[in-house]
Amino acid sequence: MKIPSLFRRFLVLGGAFAWLTAGTAQAQLRVEVSGVGSTQVPVAVAAFANEELSPQLVSTIIRDDLNRSGYFRVIETGVAISETATVSFDQWKNKGAEALVVGSVTKNAEGRFDVRYKLYDVLKASMLSGFQMDAQSHKLRLTGHKIADDVYEKLLGLPGIFSTRISYVTKIGNEYHLEVADADGENVQVALVSKEPIFSPTWSPDGTKIAYVSLELKKPVIYIQHLMTGQRTTLASFKGNNSAPSWSPDGSKLLISLSKDAISQIYTINADGTGLQRLTTSGSIDTEARYSPDGKSIYFVSDRSGGFQIYRMNASGGEVKRLTFKGGVNISPRISPDGNTLVYISRREGGDQVYALDLVNGQELRLSDTARDEFPSFAPNGRYVLYATQIGRKGSLGIVSIDGKVKQKLSLQAADIREPTWGPFVK
Repeated sequence: MKIPSLFRRFLVLGGAFAWLTAGTAQAQLRVEVSGVGSTQVPVAVAAFANEELSPQLVSTIIRDDLNRSGYFRVIETGVAISETATVSFDQWKNKGAEALVVGSVTKNAEGRFDVRYKLYDVLKASMLSGFQMDAQSHKLRLTGHKIADDVYEKLLGLPGIFSTRISYVTKIGNEYHLEVADADGENVQVALVSKEPIFSPTWSPDGTKIAYVSLELKKPVIYIQHLMTGQRTTLASFKGNNSAPSWSPDGSKLLISLSKDAISQIYTINADGTGLQRLTTSGSIDTEARYSPDGKSIYFVSDRSGGFQIYRMNASGGEVKRLTFKGGVNISPRISPDGNTLVYISRREGGDQVYALDLVNGQELRLSDTARDEFPSFAPNGRYVLYATQIGRKGSLGIVSIDGKVKQKLSLQAADIREPTWGPFVK
């Protein structure tokens, strides 16, 4: 079979693609938003009382988060309102608000900040939620994200993802950086710097580690980076290619692809590098395996039908079923947290786009409006998909809602950015 050039590197690295240009990274990602949800909740977010005395305006962070989600119409209040103030619900109802966010920020004697917040249901004239958080100055941004998460959940019924993190790889000069940032692109931290390419990063379920592929030894080797300590351990360095790591739901083991016996096959391996076990024994290329959320099934890519398509098998490697039939090539399967939706990259009419397949009713939907997409990753609430794309000769990231209506673009002004993955909820 003749293999399209775009997918040759995929075969070697389990979904990784070549870098295009070098550049100088900026401190944070630039975020552009387009599109809105089919319905938007009108919510008024007041300035928090005394927040001007703190290094971060918590109410601004909340407003930005809700605006970026695409599912809220944020109403400016023009005034600061404390959580202790008496609320005139008729006033806010006349302004078109269905919910109201108020609060205060107070600096204590130790230099920490006491942040208090309340969320009101304007139509029912009642309090929906509220809490108090004690935060150091550098944690005020996280505090704002957590409040926005609470507003999102109370008004939409799904957990918010504003306090979660994403990771991605940038190329800066001759160096490759594995970076971690807040979901809004702020608070960027460099987890790893390497002279060789970094591919296929994937978060552990507890959010403390990232597994990835590196070419430091002049072949693909899988490592695990411990984010808190900076320690790195080798997971798989077998003969041939070691690629496509992904974690089990409990974090005890990983699925990996190895070509140590000539052709890429799928294996499981304990997180400490022991207990290697082969799952597939086909005469075809099998790679990019992912567990279902309950750990009972595995989604993977194979060319056993003549072209690369997505299949599902049970966790022990049996009962294989093909899932994708449209498009000449379908790769990079990712399953939603509820197990009902599969997203992947599909090659059609010369382009590579993000598609979603409803596993319940079989309906398929194109999510991205770009044409050179790769490496999709679900947000932990299942409502958004993060992916890499190319605009011109420059790599950037995109975020799209699972209904395809809300879209975001994340980019660095003078650097390529690739290989994104969305981190889990962390308590």
